Amino acid sequence: MSLRTLAPPEGQPHIFAASAFARYTDDLCDTGPVEGRRQRLEEWADHVNTALDTGSSEHPLMRAYLHSAGLLNLSRAWIDAYLAGTRIDLEFAGFAQEADFQRYLDTVSLPSFMLGFGVVPFLVPEQRFISSVRLLVDAGQRTDNLTDLFEDLRDGRLCLPVSALDRHGVTRADLEQGRDTPGVRALLSATASSARATLVEGERVLGDIDPDYRPAFRFVIGVGHNALDDVETRGVAVIRRPHHDRPVASLSLLVRSRRMGASTEAQAGRGAHHNRVRSGDPLHGR
Repeated sequence: MSLRTLAPPEGQPHIFAASAFARYTDDLCDTGPVEGRRQRLEEWADHVNTALDTGSSEHPLMRAYLHSAGLLNLSRAWIDAYLAGTRIDLEFAGFAQEADFQRYLDTVSLPSFMLGFGVVPFLVPEQRFISSVRLLVDAGQRTDNLTDLFEDLRDGRLCLPVSALDRHGVTRADLEQGRDTPGVRALLSATASSARATLVEGERVLGDIDPDYRPAFRFVIGVGHNALDDVETRGVAVIRRPHHDRPVASLSLLVRSRRMGASTEAQAGRGAHHNRVRSGDPLHGR
C-alpha cells in the first residue's frame, strides 16, 4: 500500500518485481529443517543464475525481474550478493561481537534492501548513495532485532551481540525469562539509542535520491522512528510480549510522507529530537 501511494508510477513495477523476487526467495527458506531449506534455495539459485545468464525464464517472478533489469540496465551484483547472503543467513548462529553484526549487515541485510531499492535513481556518486542506504539498514536491522526480540528468543535465536549483553551484565536467561533488571533496561535503551542515532544520520539519503522517491524513503524512515518510539515506551515488555504494528500511526505517517513531497526533511520520532540537538546537524546526525 505504501509504495502504491508514495512511489512514482514509473518506478513501482520495478520495485514490485524486485521485492516479489526477494519475498519468494525468503519464503523458500523460512520453514522446515535447515537441509530442506538449503536444498530449495540451491535449486532456486541455479534457476536464477541460468535466467540471468540467458536473459529468459519461465518463472513469472524471475521473468518480471529480468524485464526490469533489462530496462534499467541493472547490474546482477546485488542479486548475486542477495543469494549469497541468504545462504549465510541459513547458518545464522548469533553475533559474538558488534563486528559480527556489522559483517551481517554487509553480507545479508544490505543486499536484501538494495535488491529492491537499487532501482531508485540517485543524485550523488553511487558509493555515497550506498553508504547512506547502509545507515538505514543498520538502524532498521537493529530496530528489528529489538521489536522481534520476544519471538526470536522463543524460537531459539538471539540477535543482539553477546558482547553487548556482557557489557551490561545481562545473560541470555535474563532475556528469555523476561527479567526486569537495571542491566536489561540499560541494554535495551542503549540498543535503541544506537539505532535512533544511525537512523537520524541515515536521513541524509533524502537529499541523495530523485525527489519523486523521497516520500517513499521518508515513510521507511518514519516507520523506523515509530518502531523505536514503541520500544522506548514498552521497555522490558519487548522481551515479554510480541511487538504489534499500529495501523493508525502508519496511515498517519503515510499521509504526512506524501504531503511533504520532495522535501529533504524526514519525519522524526519522539526520541529523534535529542539526537539532532546533540549532533548540531538537523539532517545528517552525528
